[in-house]
Amino acid sequence: MTPDAPATPKPSATVVPLRDAPEGLEVLLLQRAKRDGSATGHWVFPGGKIEEQDRSTGPDPVLAAARAAAQRETWEEAGLRLASENFGLISRWITPAMSPKRFDTWFFAARVEADAAVRVDGEEIRTHAWFVPENALTAFAEGEIRLVPPTFVTLSWLADYADCASALAGLVRESVPKIEPRICPVEGGAYMLYPGDAGYEDGDLDRPGPRNRVHTQSGRLHYQRT
Repeated sequence: MTPDAPATPKPSATVVPLRDAPEGLEVLLLQRAKRDGSATGHWVFPGGKIEEQDRSTGPDPVLAAARAAAQRETWEEAGLRLASENFGLISRWITPAMSPKRFDTWFFAARVEADAAVRVDGEEIRTHAWFVPENALTAFAEGEIRLVPPTFVTLSWLADYADCASALAGLVRESVPKIEPRICPVEGGAYMLYPGDAGYEDGDLDRPGPRNRVHTQSGRLHYQRT
């Protein structure tokens, strides 16, 4: 890799655990510890890098390895034993080329039984919580939790659904496009354009047409989708 070449994204996988609750659809988020051990890390879905032990053979070894990694990480980070054959593919996110650390992450969604017990180690993963998606977005807007854009956007998608069945039916696909944000700096922040946005190909923020973008400013995120 030359000094000016972007870092190669590391293959990764994550699971979006869902359950039905009296308040409606809930999603599990884990709070990661920062490297200094403080408890102010981002809230994320369980997941991590694809390891050698996850490698597989077959008609689609990359996707099979992603499922295996997602299953393993969900057990290691949250104490949930989930069957990988029940994982529904919902998205694939690639960290922007400007980032020093990049990941190519497969996102799966999975239903979890309402009484399933979550276990975290209290160190790498500091704590956990089940959120109604809209409540998680409100907590983020009020500065109570920290989210990265892929988690924020996924929660925004989930906020459209009332229960697990409708969420899985609406979001799961046999194949998904890569979501590699196009970063467009603006005064006081930036826009992250995603595939499907009218300005994605050339970075023209004012190009007429559909919108699929996040505006970030002062740590706040606003998702716009038409």
